[in-house]
Amino acid sequence: MASQKLTDYERQRLENIKRNAEMVAALKLHSKAATLSAATAKRHRTKTFKANPEKKPKTEAPIVIRRSLRTRGMPPDSKGFPDDFSDNFDKTPKSVSVIKPQSPRVLGPISMVDAFSGDDETESNKMLVGTILSIAKETQVGVSVKDVKDEIFSEKGALGSCKSEGFESLGTEKVDESLSGKRKLVKGVVKNEYLDGLVKIAKNDQWLESLDLKPENVARLLPGRIMVVKFFPCSSVRMIAAGNKFGNIAFWNVDSNNEKEDGIYLYRPHTGPISGILIHQHSMSKIYSSCYDGFIRLMDAEKEVFDLVHSCDDTIFSLSQQPNNSETLYFAEGRGGLKVWDIRTGKSSKNWMLHEDRINTINFNSQNPNIMATSSTDGTACIWDLRSMSAHKLKTLKTVSHSRAVHSAYFSPSGSSLATTSLDNKVGIITGVNFEDACMIYHDNWTGRWLSSFRGIWGWDDSYIFIGSMKRGVDVISPSQKRSVMTLQSPEMSAIPCRFDAHPYEIGMLAGATSGGQVYLWTPC
Repeated sequence: MASQKLTDYERQRLENIKRNAEMVAALKLHSKAATLSAATAKRHRTKTFKANPEKKPKTEAPIVIRRSLRTRGMPPDSKGFPDDFSDNFDKTPKSVSVIKPQSPRVLGPISMVDAFSGDDETESNKMLVGTILSIAKETQVGVSVKDVKDEIFSEKGALGSCKSEGFESLGTEKVDESLSGKRKLVKGVVKNEYLDGLVKIAKNDQWLESLDLKPENVARLLPGRIMVVKFFPCSSVRMIAAGNKFGNIAFWNVDSNNEKEDGIYLYRPHTGPISGILIHQHSMSKIYSSCYDGFIRLMDAEKEVFDLVHSCDDTIFSLSQQPNNSETLYFAEGRGGLKVWDIRTGKSSKNWMLHEDRINTINFNSQNPNIMATSSTDGTACIWDLRSMSAHKLKTLKTVSHSRAVHSAYFSPSGSSLATTSLDNKVGIITGVNFEDACMIYHDNWTGRWLSSFRGIWGWDDSYIFIGSMKRGVDVISPSQKRSVMTLQSPEMSAIPCRFDAHPYEIGMLAGATSGGQVYLWTPC
């Protein structure tokens, strides 16, 4: 009778309880739970604890109460201050902060063997010196892009100082008959014909989409952050020089077949961050480098020495040379100063204060080397005419203003445009006969404290600007479209490239350096 009073839900519930009980009994869960509980209880009973040590009473230091001589009933001290108190007071430093000792700086030449970092320095140094001297020797009789352009320009007539012309393909290779019948390639050389407006190569851009990063073209050259990366301006050997924040300079012979060394040679001629590396096309055996430690050194491969060219107490933030003059150095010293150094006399010929803060880059117009561009942390990029500058007259041809620090300002290959990169997340494009037209293109340039600042560079014509991407790639910006048209990415990239250099001889060969010491070499397929 009682079962008839149960509802369907209650009957279903009882059946579920019965079925679950049978399942638990079949799995013997109760016996296993009892065994586990017994083992746990046993483990708890056998666990021992260390006896707490007796706390020792604290010995309190006696409190010393300062009392004056008057309250202690003693006569006042009549000695007074010593006679030399005022002299000693003047000699006392105003700041109580501890001055950190500076890194030892060698005020003189340093042997390349002594500056070499690694094993078997003598043999490795000889290998690098031999490679550089052979490159320099071949360059003297080889064909250069500049020589080819100059020859074309002389045929077409004189060019304006800052006017623009359209580019025309010159061909993919040129034969040099002067090297005992050897075949020299100058790939993708382009020439300027009508300097009027924005320069473009009249061809499709499939080569841009075909840029590839191969595993063998990735190498870690240096420890720490790379500040500068440069190609050797030669077509016979693919050689890269890079400098880091610790004062190291590395050379990477990409075409090296020596498996022992991997073609990487590391030196430490400086004691601080490298701010500039100069490899002039007509004297590649002499490589200049500048550093935050205030030194400029000349690596002379013939003498196998890092010679001291200039030293100062201020920081040297950038270093440059005119493309047609290898006897003069232009470097930014201190906060806004720029010096012109005559290598032949070993003296400074000119000294200007151009900015209110440090000068980050110095660049010269390829068509008119008297036109110079500077970028500064004061938020401006300026264009100067060296012919009209004097100690009492410093007037810019053009001033480009940003709301934050400007980290770079580079002229385009034709000299008709200027590209600026600023921390205000803008890439500026300045064009026109008198650089009167300016536009700002948005780009994420906020790298933070752990990455080197982005510096956008021009490619092999005026069509594209290459700059680092926070998405671990290389952004390609089109000035004509005023936007980023594509991003070069690869599984081989493990870090964000910040500093770049385009090979002056081979179109599509792009080097990117990271803050982890890696260099990526992009090449066309």
